[in-house]
Amino acid sequence: MMEALNLQMALGRGWQTKSLQLCNMSGIAFLYAPPPHSLMKRKKKITYLSSNVNFPGMPPKELSLSTSNHTSVHLELASYKKGKKNKIRFKLPFNSTNKFMLHICEQGEEKPHILWMKGAPERIWSRCNTILIDGKEKKKDEYKAEYDKGLFTLMNNGERVLGLCYTELPADKYPSDFKYNWEGERGEESNFPYENFTFIGLTALIDPPRAAVPAAVRSCQTAGIQVIMVTGDHPDTAEAIAKMVGIIRAPTRRDVAAKEGKEIEEIPRDHPDIGARVVRGVELMKMSDEELDNLLDYEQLVFARTSPANKLTIVKGLQDKKLKRWKDGSRPPKRIKNVVAVTGDGVNDSPALSQADIGVAMGIVGSDVAKDAADMILLNDNFASIVDGVEEGRLIFDNLKKSIAYTLSSNIPEITPFLIFILIQIPLPLPTVLILLIDLGTDLVPAISLAYETKEADIMRKPPRDSRVDRLVTRKLISFSYGQIGIIQAMAGFYTYFVVLNDYGFRASDLVGASELFFDYDDSPGDAVFFPDNDDTIGAGELQINGNSIPLIECNITDKDVCHIPDEALAHAQGAFFVSIVIVQWADLIACKTRKLSIYHQGMRNTVLNIGLVEETLLAILLSYIPALNVLGTRPIRFVHWMPAMPFAMIIFIYDEVRKYLIRLGPPAGSKKTMNLVEEYTYY
Repeated sequence: MMEALNLQMALGRGWQTKSLQLCNMSGIAFLYAPPPHSLMKRKKKITYLSSNVNFPGMPPKELSLSTSNHTSVHLELASYKKGKKNKIRFKLPFNSTNKFMLHICEQGEEKPHILWMKGAPERIWSRCNTILIDGKEKKKDEYKAEYDKGLFTLMNNGERVLGLCYTELPADKYPSDFKYNWEGERGEESNFPYENFTFIGLTALIDPPRAAVPAAVRSCQTAGIQVIMVTGDHPDTAEAIAKMVGIIRAPTRRDVAAKEGKEIEEIPRDHPDIGARVVRGVELMKMSDEELDNLLDYEQLVFARTSPANKLTIVKGLQDKKLKRWKDGSRPPKRIKNVVAVTGDGVNDSPALSQADIGVAMGIVGSDVAKDAADMILLNDNFASIVDGVEEGRLIFDNLKKSIAYTLSSNIPEITPFLIFILIQIPLPLPTVLILLIDLGTDLVPAISLAYETKEADIMRKPPRDSRVDRLVTRKLISFSYGQIGIIQAMAGFYTYFVVLNDYGFRASDLVGASELFFDYDDSPGDAVFFPDNDDTIGAGELQINGNSIPLIECNITDKDVCHIPDEALAHAQGAFFVSIVIVQWADLIACKTRKLSIYHQGMRNTVLNIGLVEETLLAILLSYIPALNVLGTRPIRFVHWMPAMPFAMIIFIYDEVRKYLIRLGPPAGSKKTMNLVEEYTYY
């Protein structure tokens, strides 16, 4: 949020102006970098190079201050006559090309008009030939060293600095009704002077970074997001601010020059000790495409004194970049596809906002043109909110992957019973109705609950995903769900199925090819003949029906309604297969809570997920033990038949914890790879 402005005047014996508007620094940055007002907590301070600026008859007590909604500062001096303000005869607004603004004002009746100019210090200084010292005009060259020292001191503190100058326009050449007109690139075709002014001094705007910005920048950098500052401000100011917020951490050209005791011009731009670059817009305009591509290899970049065309060039350069080269040679070049986000608030930012993959306009101070060009609007103008958005987006993507992985894994134990039934003709282990009960019943709440999973601790330490290959459903996710967890679940289901049938007198090896016999018994049980005694089904050793027979073994559970009775024994086995899937899905749900971290670190704080575990268990119990619901194909299975699937659930849990542990170990020491084999082939 915008904070109240704090203005302090540092005047000598007096200072006169008609209208001074301190322009707001326009900025964009990539990726996810803010314009300065989203970085800064506004505080203004006005200072001057000239210690005593005095204009006769203009007492400082007549100076009035006002601030606009866009944090521009206006200084307007009251007129000589109380209650009136001097009339402004001509205005030239600030723009990114000229980098200054100009006002021509009346001074009162029968007095000459006065021209005021403020803007980039180097632009203002170059248009002046004198400087005002103690109310007297002197040659500016004598004070060049003092000017450079003061300018560097202010900018090195991260302050934005503006230069101020003026000149009086002779009344005989410029009468009260004169029509002023500005023409030409530098004003050389104007009908009033465009240079040879008198330099007044410097104003400095102190903008301490918001407290949350350095941490937000660090979060971006650890997340593999490159933050680049692009601003219209002076390079020294931009460099100082970038260092404050952590955009620049490595030595710049200026730092290397200071370390070696040389002038900055003596240090080559490709000096091996330079790890961060500060580039002027005029330098950028002279670069070839190849030079720009090489420049963008730097991780830490600041562009200063940029124009809208410069901003557009940078965005296109980042989007067109195909190969990432590390300056230190620590890693081989890598093919990349940058996703470029641009933040901006002004009309000048709209071309870059429109060109970017993600244009972010400021909601409070942003212009309507910028908002229309952007893809999204930042309501609070705070850079830290962009980082929060990145984190939230990663959480949503992670949770969608987890939910898909959980849902897909149960497909294998649902599909394989039909495949085995077709291939070797065993009685169908899992009917269609029970599959629907799993997909639409027991799995529904747990799958949804993963959307409520909290972020993993390393969510902002992972590199950005490559949108070309890392989609929601990838080969590694399918391998994890189908080839790893799904296979273990299918093994649990079949093992439980064979255990139950064995307990009811049907040996597993005898079930191959027996599907027709089970169908025949279900259709016409009266045609079945048990040997040796047809009236003693429990003690029978063989069952024959319609020319098909199957040997029977002694039942471990002597329930006369189920033992050696094909349709009931199969229904109990199918119900147990259904329950076994529910049990192994417990472990699958816990395994899918995280993609890399251990459940020990993540904890069980997802209330919806905990409810889902209880819900699927209760639903399985209700479907199994309420007689009215047994028409769906379930049966009240014995408690002992819940146990066969338990070891498989433990296997899934232990396997996944070991897999994640190996992923967290990272690549072997000394390896140039960014991941080990386990992560490469199983991290979905």
